[in-house]
Amino acid sequence: MRLFQSSGVGASYLPRLNRLAAAATTFRQRLEVFLYDRFGASHFLEPILNGDESAFFTNADDMILQNMWAAEAGMPANSSPEKILLAQLEQHRADVFYNLDPMRFQSDFVRKLPGCVERSVAWRAAPSPGADFSEYDVVVCNFPTILDSYAAKGWRARYFSPAHDPVLDEYASTEHRPIDVLFVGGYTRHHKRRAALLEAIASQGDTHTVALHLDQSRLARFAASPLGRILPLANYRMTPSVRKVSRPPLFGRDMYVALSQAKIVLNGAIDMAGTDRGNMRCFESLGAGSVMLTDRGRYPEGMVDGETLVTYGDKDEAVSKLLELLRNTELRQRIARSGNQMIRSNYSKQHQLRMFIELVS
Repeated sequence: MRLFQSSGVGASYLPRLNRLAAAATTFRQRLEVFLYDRFGASHFLEPILNGDESAFFTNADDMILQNMWAAEAGMPANSSPEKILLAQLEQHRADVFYNLDPMRFQSDFVRKLPGCVERSVAWRAAPSPGADFSEYDVVVCNFPTILDSYAAKGWRARYFSPAHDPVLDEYASTEHRPIDVLFVGGYTRHHKRRAALLEAIASQGDTHTVALHLDQSRLARFAASPLGRILPLANYRMTPSVRKVSRPPLFGRDMYVALSQAKIVLNGAIDMAGTDRGNMRCFESLGAGSVMLTDRGRYPEGMVDGETLVTYGDKDEAVSKLLELLRNTELRQRIARSGNQMIRSNYSKQHQLRMFIELVS
């Protein structure tokens, strides 16, 4: 299998990548910096992470990276993202195209794929009104409700899962965990359930070490600025208790370090997939050897309340479960060990690759 996997870095992570890769002058150098940092690594297939010659990876929305490749390939300086990606596929002679950013490259792009590509796969784990993925051979994610919505449109939809990043094994053995509860993720008060949860957890900051690493929306950041504070944007600002324990957003290996220093990692869905659960933070938290305290729902196989993670029904129960876990060290450590062992055995990169090969066979 000549695999071609394309992903995206997104606006929030890009400044970090630019800083880490400031000295990179070639496509390969910048890509190696990105892959070392492990941003999104639970989605990257084993041949990519192993550097196999039969596998090619790029971030199609990283125009610094893509323009480096285009210049090295002798393409015109004004080549479009679409033309660059098509040229990369053709040069690699890819027979499988796995796209983690199908909103950017929908069916109209798939129709232009070079003849060498025999199978096209799209990962999309969020509602996508108006999107067209019909030309992909299969659309995958690990949320059954979303897969049902794809199937209802006549698309071939199949279950596929993120995997445990083996690099997390370097972090999971950390015994000194000074952070009592950690949250890493997006924040806006318009996600009312998550905002209420973070407010309740933040209220424990006077007696426990609470760290909320919040990736705020652009409007939320503006609302906190000197100009924004004089405008009627109160619904976009952090509450005082959340602000008190908030910290800058974390990505890549910096996030891995924080996860390894946390006794408990807080997780909370944002109502995009009904009762389905299983976002990347589940795999990362368990992989780092932390106890994941997460909202109740339908989780992937092996993620079991009271055994490999702990669930809550509302913000009050979340606080109650948090305090119980902090009091009961033996219980907390047992669940953390069980969760880590489960994710390493049930969701290995080898298992993920076998599932993928079955999908494209």
